[in-house]
Amino acid sequence: MKKTLSFFCGWMILACSGTAQTFTLKSTDLSGQATQKQFYNGMGCTGQNISPQLSWENAPEGTAFFAVTMYDKDAPTGSGFWHWVVFNIPATMTELKSGAGDVSKKMLPKEVIQSITDFGKPGYGGPCPPPGAPHQYLFTVYALKSKIDLDKNASPAMVGFYLNNNMLAKASIVMYGKQ
Repeated sequence: MKKTLSFFCGWMILACSGTAQTFTLKSTDLSGQATQKQFYNGMGCTGQNISPQLSWENAPEGTAFFAVTMYDKDAPTGSGFWHWVVFNIPATMTELKSGAGDVSKKMLPKEVIQSITDFGKPGYGGPCPPPGAPHQYLFTVYALKSKIDLDKNASPAMVGFYLNNNMLAKASIVMYGKQ
C-alpha cells in the first residue's frame, strides 16, 4: 500500500510539473461577431476592411516563425474561401496590430509575407458572406519550426501545404459574420 501511494504521489508530481501552457490566440478587436470595421469593402459589402488585432502566447519550444490565416469554410465555393494568409512572421513577434493586413501600410517587417487570397491579391480581405446564414471565419496562428520558402504569389493551398508540414502547434479563434 505504501509503495502504491508513493508511486501515485510521484506520478502526480511528475505529471503536474510537466504541464505546459497552452498555445493561445487572442484578439482585442474580435468579440464573436464581425463588425463593419472588419467587413470587406466591395462585392456588395460596405465595410472598412480592417484586419483585426491578433496576439498569441505560449508558443512551443523550437518555434522559429509564425503564420496567420483567416478561412471561411462556409463560403459557397465548394472549397471554402481564404481571406488572409500571412507567413514568415519572426518568432520574436507575438502580435499583428489592427490594420496590419493592409499591405500598402507596410506595418509588418519586410520578411513577413502576405500572399494572395481567394480575392486574388495579397493582404487581408474581410468577410462578405452572401445574405442568409452566418459564416464562420476561422483565424489560426501556426507555430512553425522553419521559414516558408514561398513568395506573395503563392496560392493559399500551397501555403497551407507548407504550414502543415512545418507546424509545431496551432491555435484558433472564430468570428461570425452575417449580412
